[in-house]
Amino acid sequence: MIVDIHAHYVPPELIARAREHGSTFGVQVINGPTPALQFAYGFKARPFFARLVEPMEDRIAWLDAEKIDHQLVATWPDIYGYGLPRDDCAAWHRELNDTLAAWCADKPRRFGFVASVPLPHAQDAASELMRALDQGAVGLMAPANVEGMNIGEVPIDPLWAKAEELNCPVIIHPVLVGPAPRAAKFGLTQSVQYTYDTTLGAASLLFSGVLDRFPRLTFVLSHGGGAFPYLSGRFDVMHARMDREAQGDVAARTPAAYSSMFAYDSILHAAKPLRFLADLVGIDRLALGSDYSFPPADLTPLRNLQKAGFSAPEIEAIASLNPRRIFSRIATVG
Repeated sequence: MIVDIHAHYVPPELIARAREHGSTFGVQVINGPTPALQFAYGFKARPFFARLVEPMEDRIAWLDAEKIDHQLVATWPDIYGYGLPRDDCAAWHRELNDTLAAWCADKPRRFGFVASVPLPHAQDAASELMRALDQGAVGLMAPANVEGMNIGEVPIDPLWAKAEELNCPVIIHPVLVGPAPRAAKFGLTQSVQYTYDTTLGAASLLFSGVLDRFPRLTFVLSHGGGAFPYLSGRFDVMHARMDREAQGDVAARTPAAYSSMFAYDSILHAAKPLRFLADLVGIDRLALGSDYSFPPADLTPLRNLQKAGFSAPEIEAIASLNPRRIFSRIATVG
């Protein structure tokens, strides 16, 4: 069973519910050629991308064309709404999870559900994670930053503890909910800003000690880990030379030693970087991903594994065995 671990979808039912009663928790649908969401604290998301809200039949047609059997879908991180008041944020994530779970349940052989949780409130997040797993979620997607704070610095150990206890992998995904003027042109938001955010998030998890406190918790880094794998030497140098107490660096090991503790999706779009990542962290830490729905998606993920020169057993590991091991809850599907 070929599994795409990284994709996104927004069900029509979510938009319908937001239109019907979104105002009760601070969410408004802005109509246009493609609808958009606006939040009461002032943030307006970009209009939904066409593939993010496409009919299920169109998504399945693409999966069939690319010989992908099963796809894990998460909501769009831009609409997490973390600036909402605590109770409203919790209610919003229940809507996000309920509608996505129901959409996936219509075709359980083709789709798996990746949950979101209301951060930065750790207990609320842990409670919603448990509820989502009961609904059939196979993993959790968390942002690389929460309203500008690196994910490793957000005090949410109860969430990490619960995810570790329940063997729930966490996909770290970039998010941009504020201005980034230097990335506004040339497609730099997609090519640089998002991968930069993943890099900061990954580094914050290891330097703040999250990986040491929760060594059995699997974090999956989006987009091949951003720049994190390729800066491991620079991180090691700064770990050795910085004033660790002043910088809050409590990592028990060198940053490079943590590289193979993370798992990584395959979304790098080029053979040499993908081969480098495999050589650095090991084939067993890679899993097929597409980022389907967005402009930088890898629309030929299996063929790109072949172009990178991976052997048939290595491709089977990356595209089938590793995803089902990391996301063990999908092992019963199909």
